[in-house]
Amino acid sequence: MQIDEQNEEVLETFVIWLKDRGYTKETQNGYLHDVRLFLRSFPDKPVSTIRKIDVMGHLTKIRNSGSGERARNRALSAIRLFFKIMIEFEFAKSNPAIDVPKSKVEKNKVPVYIEKNDLGGLLELVNSRYFMRDLTILALMSYSGLRVGEIHRLNIADYHEQSGQLAILGKGRKWRYIPLPTDIVLLLKSCLAKRLNPRRSQENAFFISRFGRRLSKRAIQYVAEKAFGEFKKAYPQYKDTHLSSHKLRHSFATNLLATGHVDLRTLQELLGHEDISTTQIYTHVSDKAKKDAMAAIHPVLPIFNI
Repeated sequence: MQIDEQNEEVLETFVIWLKDRGYTKETQNGYLHDVRLFLRSFPDKPVSTIRKIDVMGHLTKIRNSGSGERARNRALSAIRLFFKIMIEFEFAKSNPAIDVPKSKVEKNKVPVYIEKNDLGGLLELVNSRYFMRDLTILALMSYSGLRVGEIHRLNIADYHEQSGQLAILGKGRKWRYIPLPTDIVLLLKSCLAKRLNPRRSQENAFFISRFGRRLSKRAIQYVAEKAFGEFKKAYPQYKDTHLSSHKLRHSFATNLLATGHVDLRTLQELLGHEDISTTQIYTHVSDKAKKDAMAAIHPVLPIFNI
């Protein structure tokens, strides 16, 4: 089903707004996909006549298609933003999605992660032609919590050797600064010394592919996938665990909280979460940790008969 000319115009306005606000290409494409799908449900309706019931009906279709509650909520967020922009540019007078409630999703699901003592084993198994580059990528995920996209966007200028910090361009084009452990600083320095020659002299990407270009997101994911393959052979307890590059970010957050030296607000800043509720998924504690904590309690009780 096609979109009429009028809706193509409002979609173009939507895209211009997203670009002007500095949203990443991936985010633009995600929002555009969800909104385009929504407008296709109403080919003969100007956006100014779309009502709350129309939005709810579309979201119900998404749920019934088997996409799940997270996909429904993502679509709702995109539609809300779309109508906010439509009001700003006077294509609509109200936002029919504003009062549509989000679906409840499971918030207490324990994130998959690799135990602290096993992370070192993962890095020891790195064996590639570009050893220093690949080792540094995995170390930044494991011990600094970087996302794949953040590693992809990392430039040489973002590495501040003197202060031992990384400037990270995260989601929503927001910057955060991460103080690095001394060993990671030394690793980055060594990695930079062995950086592959870029095809263009002005290329400032920190990580370069064998073709002399900025290392792609898919290539970064492949680095992690290859390491996980070897890791599961050496650590059979993870054989049936679904591991991905993002699981290293989970591992960083979970293991850092387990040290007891960081509060939730600090972890939120390190991870670049806009909402602290997102960070709260890492407050889970393993059964072993619970048992160890309770074993440290020595109750003083009066004598009693059993």
